[in-house]
Amino acid sequence: MKRHAALIQHSRDHHHALKLARLARFAADSGLPEAIEEASRTITEQFPRALEPHFQDEEAGLLPRLAAIGQNELVARTLDEHLRLRELNRALLANPGDAAAIAAFAALLHDHVRFEERELFEIAQNLLYPQG
Repeated sequence: MKRHAALIQHSRDHHHALKLARLARFAADSGLPEAIEEASRTITEQFPRALEPHFQDEEAGLLPRLAAIGQNELVARTLDEHLRLRELNRALLANPGDAAAIAAFAALLHDHVRFEERELFEIAQNLLYPQG
């Protein structure tokens, strides 16, 4: 489905997020401490520039609109995943060699993007922007 103009930038942001998830997954799968630390540094450097603004934009605009029309489960899941990704980012800042944290970050970020694209944005598009 073609995205409504109000959602296009959110979808574009997801491309970068998936690249970060892939980087984290490769590092975690390698098991190499230096790869994990390098991926952690990349993630923690890019998180405040790429992911955090995306989260804040959704939290200030899209999610309140969805909550206002009763989509509370979707909103709660999105907010919970944003919180967990922020916590994992802080864990990587504190310990860049944390293999479990980088693996968890990779899996959650990948799954979060897929959830938003396949569920959250589809429902938002249908309910908030029904004319396309």
